Amino acid sequence: MDSLVIGAGGFVGGYLLRQLLEEGRDPGATKLPHERIAIDGVEVFDLDLGDQNAIRRLLAAHRPAQIYHLAAQSSVAVSWKQPELTIDVNIKGTLHLLEAIRSIEGYYPRILLVGSGEEYGYLRPGACPIQETEALHPGNLYAATKACQNMIGSIYARAYGMAIVMVRAFNHIGVGQSPTFVAADFAMQLAEMEAGLRPPVMQVGNLSAKRDFSDVRDVVRAYTALMRKGVAGETYNVGSGKAVSIQELLDTLLGLCRESIAVEQDPRRLRPSDVPVIEADTRKLREDTGWEPIYSLEETLHTMLDHNRRSLGVL
Repeated sequence: MDSLVIGAGGFVGGYLLRQLLEEGRDPGATKLPHERIAIDGVEVFDLDLGDQNAIRRLLAAHRPAQIYHLAAQSSVAVSWKQPELTIDVNIKGTLHLLEAIRSIEGYYPRILLVGSGEEYGYLRPGACPIQETEALHPGNLYAATKACQNMIGSIYARAYGMAIVMVRAFNHIGVGQSPTFVAADFAMQLAEMEAGLRPPVMQVGNLSAKRDFSDVRDVVRAYTALMRKGVAGETYNVGSGKAVSIQELLDTLLGLCRESIAVEQDPRRLRPSDVPVIEADTRKLREDTGWEPIYSLEETLHTMLDHNRRSLGVL
């Protein structure tokens, strides 16, 4: 095992593991006991990031040269409802990982800490597209914990010479994403309407917010490129570089739908606080690694909708 994906039981983990296999790596994966990972060629371990000794035992036994830290409570909506869980996983879990690595004599892996574009939060006028040097003003609990993770990573890279590369990943979407996220929610609602499982009325929240959406397959390609070529101690934006409104995302999906659909705002889907526009400046990522996205937004949304259609027997 030459690389380890921590928190691989979530949405991104399977994509990253397959990308590593495609690149000829020998990856391992950690997950929570209730999660399942079944990918040929991947050794899987149960791991609780609340147990620093367990993290140390696993790393000392296998000494992977690369560690991708994906483990997170990654839903903004959930962070409002469960702030303590979000802090425990996103801040304390990261600290436990870095301290476990530091405690192993002669062990100097490269580490990728995955944060979020949500860290930038409330932006000054003219800040978009957002550069990595932009001041952070988190607008929700999830974003605050990820900003803290980034600061911890920067401090450990500088103070202890650890080869930590940090990412601020903007919204990424694809097949398998939880319907707690907007694109997956819309794609599932539409497929269920086509299958006759719900009335043809799309339930929505705030449609005016603009976000930078990328295909998850492009995102994991950026992660492995940064593991190879990213500068230790630096932070990189990962995104498409183009903000799209939730309205435009919805309109694209409605254009792919076979039914006539009404749209209705559901107050329960509105967040207590929402940042109007988030858009990444990805020049640093492109210049340092040569990475470029492959998949268009329409192609990704079509793939998600068709997957749901197949699962419901309407394709």
